[in-house]
Amino acid sequence: MADSGEDKLIAVARHIAKTLGHTDSMTDDILHIFSTFDRRFSRHKLSHDHTNNMTHHHHDSNPRACAALDASLNSLARQISLYVSADHSIWSDSADSSAFLDSVDELLATVRHWSPIADHDNPVAASLNRAEDLIQQAMFRLEDEFRSLMELGAESYDLTRGPKGDSTWNYPYDLDEDDEGEANEEDEENGEIPVAHPVTDYNIIIDALPSGTVGELHEIAKRMVAAEYGKECSHVYSSCRREFLEESLSRLGLQKLSIEEVQKAEWTDLEDQIDRWTKAANVTLRILFPSERRLCDRVFSGFPTAADRSFMEVCRGSTIQLLNFADAIAISSRSPERLFKILDVYETLRDLMPEFELLFWDQFCASLRNEASTIWKRVGECIRGIFMELENLIRRDPAKAAVPGGALHPITRYVMNYLKAACKSYQTLEQVFEETTIASPRDYRNLEDRGWTGSSVSVQIAWIMELLESNLEAKSKIYRDLALSSVFLMNNGRYIVKKVKDNELGMLLGEDWIRKHNGKVKQLHVMYQRSSWGKLLGLLKMDNGSSSTASNGAVAAPRSLRERLRLFNASLEEICKTQSTWVIFDDQMREELKISVTGNLLPAYRSFIGRFEGSPEAGRNADRYIKYSVEDVESRINNELFQGTSVKK
Repeated sequence: MADSGEDKLIAVARHIAKTLGHTDSMTDDILHIFSTFDRRFSRHKLSHDHTNNMTHHHHDSNPRACAALDASLNSLARQISLYVSADHSIWSDSADSSAFLDSVDELLATVRHWSPIADHDNPVAASLNRAEDLIQQAMFRLEDEFRSLMELGAESYDLTRGPKGDSTWNYPYDLDEDDEGEANEEDEENGEIPVAHPVTDYNIIIDALPSGTVGELHEIAKRMVAAEYGKECSHVYSSCRREFLEESLSRLGLQKLSIEEVQKAEWTDLEDQIDRWTKAANVTLRILFPSERRLCDRVFSGFPTAADRSFMEVCRGSTIQLLNFADAIAISSRSPERLFKILDVYETLRDLMPEFELLFWDQFCASLRNEASTIWKRVGECIRGIFMELENLIRRDPAKAAVPGGALHPITRYVMNYLKAACKSYQTLEQVFEETTIASPRDYRNLEDRGWTGSSVSVQIAWIMELLESNLEAKSKIYRDLALSSVFLMNNGRYIVKKVKDNELGMLLGEDWIRKHNGKVKQLHVMYQRSSWGKLLGLLKMDNGSSSTASNGAVAAPRSLRERLRLFNASLEEICKTQSTWVIFDDQMREELKISVTGNLLPAYRSFIGRFEGSPEAGRNADRYIKYSVEDVESRINNELFQGTSVKK
């Protein structure tokens, strides 16, 4: 009995709601109010009973209801078929487009109204199947109209001139030079796409379609999404806009190259392509894609899923083209000379990552965003690999033929100029060495163990310098003359220090490193003097009548002053002859060496000549034995030593 009483109470509540509610939504509101007063009037029970009642009511009136539905569909079919079969654009007349959209709206509303009460085998279902066919015809026509509006809108809004041929409106990367403009006109006449002038201002948004056209497209998109044809609408939209982006990349000079084509291309050609790629990537991510994002959001306003899907489909091809090129560069040869252009690629991707994050934030673009980040890191690994290849190049450089005259070795010039240029991008290199995870060689880690402190890139540079110095030490042993070996190391050491001073390379290695290597050069200076001039000084400084050994460990000097003078003259002539072809590349160091030699030798020679002139051996004919005056010796040293030539770079 209790259940029967509750059923009656619910029936009364439902009757009141049905009587007072003039529409389904009003009835639902009244049922909701009842449910808040008594738990017996649960929302589920009232709604369930209400739905059952409505279904029962409609089934009771099926013949009359179906007749009304068929009449409505017949009327809509006549209206819609009139537009669907038209051989001209419906949107050429605003009245026609409005009437067509109204008919579509009414058709969609009719289907929505009747769909809840249609069973598979009742007459309503059969009528709705017919309505679905009519919707499909209408959507196909809307799709065609959408495409036409996209194409015609772009034509009337010529991006190189502006709306309605306004030549004062500048395309963001239109050409400025008159001769380039004439060349572009010829290209356009020949069906070729002109190449754009470089862009410097990226704070631009392109309105690719007129505002009125965007509004019309939105109205069509709204109906297609409502009819569950959103994917088809997105496909038409994206196919049209993709063509614009492809043409834009061509205008920017970017060629469509596969990864295989990039890897097979000559590096000089790729350098030009990287320059074009850098400009194209910046314009695309900073101007074109934001403009496309804005256009998608306007056309698909209120439908974020359709807008996100359309944006992804529009930009996917161009994004992949840009990323594939960078990826091909990253996995290609790691020859050291490629570093600087690959740094450009790395820095471009790094600087554009915020744009990737901002534009490709949604679920549809997540894979593109992740791919951009992956390739950026891969380019960083390539840069790290290039430095490892530089290390191998230094290790493999053979110590076979000696450089004539102890001059600068080509590898010293190459490595130091390379590092100096590379360190101009030390901030980028620091980021690369901090973020990449390529394992370091054992010796590289030992450098850190020996107390070297500094950033990752400074440790890398210091390690390369150690490799270079070890290589030069090995090459110095080719020289049989110890003095010439010292000159070779002195030349290369001085060059290294000069290249390090007062630039980013010196900042990374530090003042202590520079002081230490200046000290090494000074030690080599002393070694040169001892090995080259020590014998002469030994001849001049020994007392008469004594037996001694020269400072270089040579044989004992003769006791006769006259014999020592003869040996001095011969040795001086031999040294000047031999060292006349030697090279001291640095003017200042060359003068310092000559001053040092004369400063040590001339006082000793002057003293020796004085003693010789007063000795019994000289007698009255001392001038006959003195071949060179002090001034002559000084002149020979200053004018004959180190006359060899070396390339300075």
